[in-house]
Amino acid sequence: MDQGNKSGVTEFILHSLSGSRELQLFYFAFFTLFYLSIVLGNLLIVLTVISEPALHTPMYFLLSNLSFIDVCLSTFATPKMIIDFLMEHKTISFEGCMTQIFFLHVFAGGEMMLLVAMAYDRYVAICRPLYYATIMSARKCTILVVGSWLTGVLHSISQLAFTVNLPFCGPNKVDSFFCDLPLVIKLACTNTFTFEVLMLSDSGLMAMTSFVLLLISYTVILASVRRRSSARMAKARATLTAHITVVTLFFGPCIFIYAWPFSNLPVDKVLSIFYTVFTPLLNPMIYTLRNKEVISAMQKLRTRHVHF
Repeated sequence: MDQGNKSGVTEFILHSLSGSRELQLFYFAFFTLFYLSIVLGNLLIVLTVISEPALHTPMYFLLSNLSFIDVCLSTFATPKMIIDFLMEHKTISFEGCMTQIFFLHVFAGGEMMLLVAMAYDRYVAICRPLYYATIMSARKCTILVVGSWLTGVLHSISQLAFTVNLPFCGPNKVDSFFCDLPLVIKLACTNTFTFEVLMLSDSGLMAMTSFVLLLISYTVILASVRRRSSARMAKARATLTAHITVVTLFFGPCIFIYAWPFSNLPVDKVLSIFYTVFTPLLNPMIYTLRNKEVISAMQKLRTRHVHF
């Protein structure tokens, strides 16, 4: 990523969530607890699914991968943000900035595809239960997960390919706590209209398409569930409603920021927190920790280690 004489910028200045020293100390404690909860909660889910044979099913395989990617998504920028709350000068090197952009799009793009895969899994389980074991085979689940990661990597490379070669020769203040692509592009010493269109056609379209696919799949599932009145179906409706809420909280900010890249609003910085910090904590709470099978498996795991 060495720019040689293409760029005069060697570092970027990041803006904190607040200029108040007292608030920054509060944010330091608040987000430290939040981040630890994200990492411990999601890793506990991964460990539980791996150690409990009863959870070796397609649904929990996908959920454990979601937990792992949530740890990654919260880690690419949150630890730096937490440390910066204690720093007077909040800077990041050019290489560090490009690295943040790369991993953001790897993990966010991968999570989008994984959420679509999970919605497909639920569709098959509820709407075509007799064919579930055949359709959602171990091979199919592995392909879905590997495909999600590959999509995230390819998507990220396509974004970074044009960003890293932009000429940065003066402005270097990023109005966010991490290097967000729309904000970094605007700092380039060139007309960025073409690059913003490229970003819109890539990130914006990817987020919008995934969100629409999820809404369609959940609508079909809810329509199918509504025709059944059993207690099991009532539970499925409540679970799906919670899933839709989390999906909206994840995709809403992404679509707002990346589908309208030509405007830079102060609210963008706040919205970024939703998909980098809040959603990775909500996912295990909504998708997994409300599940009796997972809770039972966690209790077995705890008992096993206590006795050991």
